[in-house]
Amino acid sequence: MLMLLNFPGMAILGITPNWLLILVIVWSVKRPIWQAAIAGISLGLIYDGITISTPSHILSLVIVGVITASLNKQKYLGEDLVSVALIAFFMAIIAETIVALQYIWEQILPVDQIWQDYQRGMIISALINSLWTPAVYFPFNKYWKN
Repeated sequence: MLMLLNFPGMAILGITPNWLLILVIVWSVKRPIWQAAIAGISLGLIYDGITISTPSHILSLVIVGVITASLNKQKYLGEDLVSVALIAFFMAIIAETIVALQYIWEQILPVDQIWQDYQRGMIISALINSLWTPAVYFPFNKYWKN
């Protein structure tokens, strides 16, 4: 529902938070890999159903969920909001890269146009998603335990 709402001040240069990517990251932080993959598939199907466009978002959300779940968070990162924001930043970059590679693979747009859009959108998407992820992670982590 949040993807369909446009709140004032949420967009940066026309790019809004990818709420389904944020949900996959938040869900996958403390879950096993298979649950993260199922969450990526489910939310990818929802995303593709909402946008009805090519390329599919299933692949990017599954890969982001699996990578997030496979991180050894106790060794590398703590369980605080900053580490979740850092994970979200890099996972948004990975998700945008996968979508850009799918555009190149399917030859939907010329490569130079894809590269321009990717450079502009990737960093803004990573920033805005990493800013909103702790706002979703905190209540999710506090009230929905394993």
